[in-house]
Amino acid sequence: MKYYSTRHLAPDVDLRTAVTKGLAPDRGLYMPEKIEQLEPYFFAQLAHRTFQESSFEVARSFFGGDIPSEALQEIVYDTLSFQTPLLEVEKDVYSLELFHGPTLAFKDVGARFMARMLAHFLAAAQQTVHVLVATSGDTGSAVANGFLGIEGIHVHVLYPKGKVSEIQEKQFTTLGQNITALEVDGTFDDCQALVKAAFLDEDLQSRRVLTSANSINVARFLPQAFYYFNAVAQLNPRGKKIVFAVPSGNFGNLTAGLIAARMGLPVERFIAANNRNDVVYQYLQTGHFEPKPSVPTIANAMDVGDPSNFVRILDLFDQDHAQICEAITGVTYPDEQIKESLAECYHQTGYLLDPHGAVAYRALKEQLRPDEVGIFLETAHPAKFTETVEAIVGPGNVPMPEKLHDFLKGEKQSLPIGTDFSQFKDYLLSLKE
Repeated sequence: MKYYSTRHLAPDVDLRTAVTKGLAPDRGLYMPEKIEQLEPYFFAQLAHRTFQESSFEVARSFFGGDIPSEALQEIVYDTLSFQTPLLEVEKDVYSLELFHGPTLAFKDVGARFMARMLAHFLAAAQQTVHVLVATSGDTGSAVANGFLGIEGIHVHVLYPKGKVSEIQEKQFTTLGQNITALEVDGTFDDCQALVKAAFLDEDLQSRRVLTSANSINVARFLPQAFYYFNAVAQLNPRGKKIVFAVPSGNFGNLTAGLIAARMGLPVERFIAANNRNDVVYQYLQTGHFEPKPSVPTIANAMDVGDPSNFVRILDLFDQDHAQICEAITGVTYPDEQIKESLAECYHQTGYLLDPHGAVAYRALKEQLRPDEVGIFLETAHPAKFTETVEAIVGPGNVPMPEKLHDFLKGEKQSLPIGTDFSQFKDYLLSLKE
């Protein structure tokens, strides 16, 4: 399959090029040239398939023509060494728990898949590949742990100083080996701008092999479709229409859901659940997309003022605002309402949310119709935000998984940098190949 740029000003490329380059030369994001509808038999058998089995069939639709079947199956099965269980929180409201992977966040799926796919393509390469990733929280930890120890790949995690939780920071600053953390004196948008600038610098591109592990990379965001199928496989909708509420920051997660729907997944609509960073919500209301500086919130992984993947959504719907509004509704909440919903869910149902899941939970509670059943994506374990969550539900009420406890024991190692691109470029060029 070929992959085209959302800006349509660059040549179409094969999968290997799309994955290893990350960003198209015209600054667009790569998209698959076609989205195949899965056969009726797939959906008839979905409830009887394992997570790995159904995901392999989905992966074949995208990648089957570019990777041998046995190799692709190994990538998928090795990626999905954990489950994404669906739990009923209250009547017609379900939580899709995406925090059972190594770093306890939904991005483990895409990051692990991309690491294994990139390793497949680079098996015979002689040069070091530098993976650049900007993070507002969970992306950095998922990518760093997904690529840890993979020969020939050096990961550089850029994160905003003082704007990620201690646990999130420890998950990518304590690893060492082929992982370097860069502590940027700025916002997530500044980190993302540095990564994009690196891909557009011809001199740097000629001297270093660069790729991105943010959701701008097709091998990062497309596998996120896997768990939408797994959610429906576990659900008995009892004749009701299915709605997904998705905590949305850079919009890769929601884009993957929309692609799953194009492949035939029975979804009535999606709710883009935002914190105060509401540029997509404003687009849904007005038809105008106007990026603006991000605002810090307690749902920090969603603090994005210029979501990269929104161009993919525009491309999917041929820029048609009316069609987008049929598929997606939007909500936006300040911190006070996020806290209120987190506390309400815990005290009324006993279910503990993280701040991002709380945004999507509230969205379902407010927007779910009588003929619908709702699934909200619980994208990270609450213990990744222990201080914030315990301030809401009380001290001692957030259990600490052993995985996170082990990360906290590590010693932070990071390099401070500013937002000037020349400093970042000099750093990359100073590295030995």
